[in-house]
Amino acid sequence: MAQQEKTVEFWRWPETNWVNPDINWEKGKFITAGVDVGSVSTQAVIMVDGEFFASGNTRTGSDSPNSAKKGMDYALEKTGLKLENIDYCIGTGYGRVNVPMAQQAITEISCHALGANFMYGPEVRTVMDMGGQDCKAISIDDRGKVLNFMMNDKCAAGTGRGMEVFADLIHVPVWEIGPRSFQISKEPPSISTTCVVFAKSEVVGLLEQGVPENEIMAAYCSAMAHRIMELLKRLGVKEKFVITGGIAKNEGVVKRLEKELGIKTAEQAWANPRYRKKNYPFDTQLAGATGAALFGQALLKMGKAKSVRKT
Repeated sequence: MAQQEKTVEFWRWPETNWVNPDINWEKGKFITAGVDVGSVSTQAVIMVDGEFFASGNTRTGSDSPNSAKKGMDYALEKTGLKLENIDYCIGTGYGRVNVPMAQQAITEISCHALGANFMYGPEVRTVMDMGGQDCKAISIDDRGKVLNFMMNDKCAAGTGRGMEVFADLIHVPVWEIGPRSFQISKEPPSISTTCVVFAKSEVVGLLEQGVPENEIMAAYCSAMAHRIMELLKRLGVKEKFVITGGIAKNEGVVKRLEKELGIKTAEQAWANPRYRKKNYPFDTQLAGATGAALFGQALLKMGKAKSVRKT
């Protein structure tokens, strides 16, 4: 059993891809793609005339170009579409300048803002992008344009990577941490929010003291929520408030953050009425790549970019 435990990747979210069966890409005027190479995961989104057509969500490796290729290949896998059929591709995220199939790079701040506008509707005013290596609080207008933003300091304590380190440390799959953090009799004190190294040492100490795992998870989620709260307070939160990125999937952090803010995040669905009934898959990690693909379409329609489609 001990040998088997060593091979379990508690930190790894499952990789996913999806294709919209209702769209015939061959009839599309504009086929655009966005590739978001983050520090932890890579997403690719393909859109046909502004409609969500396909996506791939994979793990980022040590090489950004290969990670981008893997993400795009995964999105294309079941589509019948080839890379040369795409009119325009935009790279974004941590590795945006190393996306080999991209014609242009745009910051993840702008792409998450536009992606959140698409996913949740034009009422969104505050976006919290909780990524693998940093967190960004973004103020936007009704078109998804960035008005202001703030970033956390460069420490993994309030990020997706910090949560992965924690999952490996306590030997609990990362997707179980959120729900299990509420299986407690009362809310425990938060652990350190200063540094992931300090937090890790504190968790080890709690484990050695025999503190129940669920209580430790609650303490860690509470610490992350408080750290994110401090960043949002500096920006100022206006409703409609939404969260993008990987940590948005962790209800243990999200619900505690909502409690501290006194504001509920938007429903976890494609809340824009135009898209709500289209059976799109909901994945908060796709916001950046979605925004990038939308930027590609806008540039083509305005004549500020030329199609590179070969067939």
